[in-house]
Amino acid sequence: MRPDFLRAHLHSRREVLGLTAKAAAVTAAMSAGIGTGTATASSGEEFTDRMFTPDEVGGWAERTARRYGRDDQRGTWNEVTPERTRQALRVLEGRGPVRTYNLGELMQDNFPAFAGEPPRVLRQRLTVFGYQPQGDFVPAANYDPRTHPESGILQSPTPLGANTISFHEERFPHGGTYQIATQLDNLGHIGVGETYYNGHRGPDIATPRGLAKLGNEHLGPIVTRGVLYDIVGLKLAQGARTDLFRSPVNGEWVLRDHYRITLTDMRDALRRQGVRREPGPGDVALFRTGWTHLLNRDGFDDPQDPHNRRYITAEPGIYLREARYLASRRVALVGSDTWGLEVLDPAVTGQNVFPVHQVLLTQHGIRIGEGVRTEALAADEAFEFVYLVTPQFHAGSTASNTPPAALAARP
Repeated sequence: MRPDFLRAHLHSRREVLGLTAKAAAVTAAMSAGIGTGTATASSGEEFTDRMFTPDEVGGWAERTARRYGRDDQRGTWNEVTPERTRQALRVLEGRGPVRTYNLGELMQDNFPAFAGEPPRVLRQRLTVFGYQPQGDFVPAANYDPRTHPESGILQSPTPLGANTISFHEERFPHGGTYQIATQLDNLGHIGVGETYYNGHRGPDIATPRGLAKLGNEHLGPIVTRGVLYDIVGLKLAQGARTDLFRSPVNGEWVLRDHYRITLTDMRDALRRQGVRREPGPGDVALFRTGWTHLLNRDGFDDPQDPHNRRYITAEPGIYLREARYLASRRVALVGSDTWGLEVLDPAVTGQNVFPVHQVLLTQHGIRIGEGVRTEALAADEAFEFVYLVTPQFHAGSTASNTPPAALAARP
């Protein structure tokens, strides 16, 4: 690790005072710039929706290399230092009993996913060893997922050993991916042409079995501070019902299709929630939009289900200005309860495709969480919490779908 990076994490009184001053400056900049189209950090960087140009991309790696090192593969995960974790745990001090929250979606066959070839699919089948099961089970020797797409697998009806042991295992015979349901996008997921985070080149790191660089093995678990932007709660409090609709699936409030979450929304949400500290280095910023309530689990097996088709073809979210603001805070992760984090309205994005992913992942090394459910946190007014996740320890993978958790306490 570079000495200058270590020095940046020395928690002296001077650094604490400096961070406080910077936070105040950024807050003032947000207040001054919001509504005018731009806001400026103390570093002079503008938070705008201006699309980056190909000429800029070549310089992105220089900035990340100066901060984290030329060969870095962890990005702002580096900001989650032992001291940051210790500070995060203080959120729980002096309060009542601590509740643990599951922030993940329930994984289930045929979960709606971004379209591609081969498709992102989740189809689990059970294997049985040691007894004769009921229902549609095919002997393993005869099993072929193409001809038995809905069948379970019988390995043997005879148990093993004098103690007659039997067992079950799951299989994913139709293919699988960590890029489905609740997921944590890793730095090798999105690039700009051949350029990926920190200047790593696609042709140099892509192998048939996975990524030679920027894979999940460089993640590791983190425990850090989390901050929730409850945009649904904000709009309800403001009486802005035109920005919301009732889910036809369960009647819950949801941000409307293509709603653009703004810096003003973010500022106002924290004020309403009484959260005094904005997300900072190593923190996790999560958005509640209610979009998860469009999922119709009874229709997962029907590719034409209108609710699930709507879920996967639109979503509310942030855009470049908000992404650049969060990047200036050097957060470890930005997440939402939507499937893709960013707004997809062509009126906002034009011809650009997922540029927020490029700015966060490729330019700044900030990972993205998708399908992160936060309604229980919002219901308990746990807007500031301890966030923890242990990503899949899988070499070369582009994402993790281990559901994160949160710890929060109320007086």
